[in-house]
Amino acid sequence: MASATQLVAAFNACFLSNFNTCLIGGAQEPLYVPAEPNDSAKIFFRLDYASSALHEVSHWCIAGDKRRLLEDYGYWYESDTRDLQTQAKFEQVEVRPQAVECVLHWAAGLPFRVSVDNLSMPDYNAEHFENAVMTQVGKYVVSGLPVRAETFSAYLLAQRFPDLEFSEFLKQRYEDYCR
Repeated sequence: MASATQLVAAFNACFLSNFNTCLIGGAQEPLYVPAEPNDSAKIFFRLDYASSALHEVSHWCIAGDKRRLLEDYGYWYESDTRDLQTQAKFEQVEVRPQAVECVLHWAAGLPFRVSVDNLSMPDYNAEHFENAVMTQVGKYVVSGLPVRAETFSAYLLAQRFPDLEFSEFLKQRYEDYCR
């Protein structure tokens, strides 16, 4: 099971030199800051939470070249007091990143659960969102992950099981989940 420190080292080994981007823990709030002249882009994650690190990395893995030039990829954060309509919009845009996050968790040997990120609805049933995320994971199993997500997932898995082939691991893990 990977710790936040191990995730930082793994991310930086994979992407610091090729993408001039580093992963940094200890932040009060997550934030992506694009590169500046003579300074790397930075992905900050909350405190030393491995799940926060993987969630923030999943957004980075999906963000295109133009988005990675903008603070927080040009998105705004909607507070965790969303109504049902705003929550539905949030979930719609979170399906792909949380599907990538799920795969990253599996590769790192960590448990995954979807996050609705809304404290104002403690009894909210997120089953439909979890189903949408896992359907997207299934699509990634068939068609492949975004390149950076696959690179990082394969690296994380190789740290734990050097002889295991990533695509076979992912297929098996997804099949196990679906049972």
